[in-house]
Amino acid sequence: MTDAECLELLRWAAPRLGLRYEGFRRVRGQVCKRVGRRMKALGVAGLSAYLERLEADPAERAVLDALCRVTISRFYRDQGVFDALREPLLPRVMEAARARGERVLRVWSAGCASGEEPYTVAVLFHLGLRPRFPDFRLELVATDADASLLERARRGCYRRATLRELPSDWVDEAFTPQEGELCLRPEYREGIGFRCEDLRQRMPEGPFHLVLCRNVAFTYFARSVQHEVLMRLLERLAPGGLLVTGAHESLPENAQGLVRAAGALPLFHRDDVGL
Repeated sequence: MTDAECLELLRWAAPRLGLRYEGFRRVRGQVCKRVGRRMKALGVAGLSAYLERLEADPAERAVLDALCRVTISRFYRDQGVFDALREPLLPRVMEAARARGERVLRVWSAGCASGEEPYTVAVLFHLGLRPRFPDFRLELVATDADASLLERARRGCYRRATLRELPSDWVDEAFTPQEGELCLRPEYREGIGFRCEDLRQRMPEGPFHLVLCRNVAFTYFARSVQHEVLMRLLERLAPGGLLVTGAHESLPENAQGLVRAAGALPLFHRDDVGL
């Protein structure tokens, strides 16, 4: 598939799947290689024939939607974000929650892929926050639309290179070697649940003190879908709760109810005055 054909495919798919083809600028080659392999497996000769099939077959559109999901994940990705969560942002949120009589930190990782992000939060909670908040426990729901990635997440074992940005003492404390991989110890998995859910269709109920929605909705979703997703995210944030987006993402224009929480970092807290 040529680059021109790839662009044609993405322009066709975007409005039908609730996506924005501009978001695929850096990864469209990867997506279209997948599509090319799919076309070969189907025995489809050329893009025009594949587009005809997509028009006639909703099931094939669902396959294309899955092929458009791009996953790049590692532990402690965007180090400054997790450093700011560790201190001062989450301690402030937890102190406010404690003042309200709460003793549970509720977190949602949206688009969790193979588990690196939610497990990063779990390790940060146990080793970075719990010594200061021993009366708190963690409840974390992690969602993704890809069932195969969720199976990998539930397994909780990773190559060492995937953990290279996680503080080394945390790696030694939270992981055990097993058959050439590093596997998360059981105590760091407590309170974590994985669900197969597509952000465009379904979300877990809140409220959450922290929502991580990085490099999914505000990169690949159409603008109208981004607005809808953001409003639903806001509904699930606890008072003063935190939203984390991707380092290179922008919130929809005229977004209200959020203010930056840590300078230029993609961290926002719910502004109840603006709601």
